[in-house]
Amino acid sequence: MNNKKKRFSLKEEYRKSWNYLKESRKFIYAVVWIFLIFVLIGFFVPFPQIIIEKISEYIKELLNQTQGLNQFEMTKFIFFNNIKSSFFGMILGVFLGIFPILVTVVNGGLLGFVASESVSQEGIFVLWRILPHGIFELPAVFISVGLGLKLGTFIFQKNKSESFRKYFWNSLRVFLFFVIPLLVIAAIIEGWLIFNFG
Repeated sequence: MNNKKKRFSLKEEYRKSWNYLKESRKFIYAVVWIFLIFVLIGFFVPFPQIIIEKISEYIKELLNQTQGLNQFEMTKFIFFNNIKSSFFGMILGVFLGIFPILVTVVNGGLLGFVASESVSQEGIFVLWRILPHGIFELPAVFISVGLGLKLGTFIFQKNKSESFRKYFWNSLRVFLFFVIPLLVIAAIIEGWLIFNFG
């Protein structure tokens, strides 16, 4: 009888995370569509003044937190800010997937609003300056939030506890192998762009 424990294999863990990512693609696509819809709403539909004031306060607070940071500190700030948002966007999906949807709606609307304000002040070509900031960050967020949305569906499965364990551990595995590397690259690019081009 073989009582030896199965040896840890990085390759096998990566394969499992990739398979779960593919298995969850419908949830990720749903998040992408919701995000794009609210980007368009944020871009074309005027926000109430009270919401504009809240957004302005949020942006000012971010600027205050990053003022005087060097490039490494800026990169670190962006990375930890993004990883915290992505992680909670995923884990808090356990509550019927409500939080991931709210994150998607708010972020989509916010990006649309910021893009609209930027275009009105500097013209349509300013969008090409905004694009590199999200090229790695957005896929990481979409994956995290999509997995969070799927995590919330455990409650509808026949074997709830087994489904929860499966979704939870597979989500953490994907977060480790895909989301964190994307956020590292995103932070390096964004930190460099912000530090060098403001």
